[in-house]
Amino acid sequence: MDGKGLAERVRAEVKEEVAALGRPVGLATVLVGDDQASAIYVRRKREACAEVGIESFHHELGAGTSEEELLGLVADLNADERVTGILVQLPLPGQIDEDRVIQAIDPVKDVDGFHPSNAGLLFQGQPTLVAATPSGIMAILAAYDVPLQGARALVIGRSNIVGKPIALLLLAEHATVTIAHSRTRGLDALAREADVLVAAVGRADTVTKDMVKPGATVIDVGINRVDGKLAGDVSPAVEEVAGLMTPVPGGVGPMTIASLLRNTVKAARYQSGALAFPGA
Repeated sequence: MDGKGLAERVRAEVKEEVAALGRPVGLATVLVGDDQASAIYVRRKREACAEVGIESFHHELGAGTSEEELLGLVADLNADERVTGILVQLPLPGQIDEDRVIQAIDPVKDVDGFHPSNAGLLFQGQPTLVAATPSGIMAILAAYDVPLQGARALVIGRSNIVGKPIALLLLAEHATVTIAHSRTRGLDALAREADVLVAAVGRADTVTKDMVKPGATVIDVGINRVDGKLAGDVSPAVEEVAGLMTPVPGGVGPMTIASLLRNTVKAARYQSGALAFPGA
């Protein structure tokens, strides 16, 4: 399943939408500390913004930044009309309460989809700004016409960023969803029953060939380093039995960034009144 090619098409669509919107679109990115992986992720997001005509407002803060200093910056970004989307790159240093920072972001500018208002609306079946990785996964499944109605889906991983929201999105498409995690008993047997399997645990080779139902669709969200190379959560040998499978790299990753761009344009529509934000 070619996430890279699909992401290129989505970015082209977003570029047309930005041009037609009739107002500036801007994404503020906030990086706290010197985590190299986070810096790379933020750089890629800024490059993608430039490609589609979204203005980028980048803020780099030191590892010793206090929680109040970061909250002050978030308040300024909430009030800045040039900024239609705010992304605070996680993880944050230990002295900062991530939940408090996420809750401080204006829900209508929360392009990560992590704010309790947006997460709650998703739970209620009224998706607004949905986390980018789950959104990208759903776009991949749709592009490849993967049948979800009545399908058995297994999500391995229960994070607020991927596991929980993708489970809700699959439920909304009438799949029968099971969420598994590190304490799940009989994971192998559950996996072998799944028509659609999403692996999002951050551990290489979590899913092996003998765990996958022949012909199943396998979505690999994991990004791990094994002997200096990128590897997913799914063993490469699974490709021999899966009907469809996302590669690492080139699968979910590019669609995560493309979905973030879509969210930034959608947030701009909410703020312009072109779309009504529930509860606003």
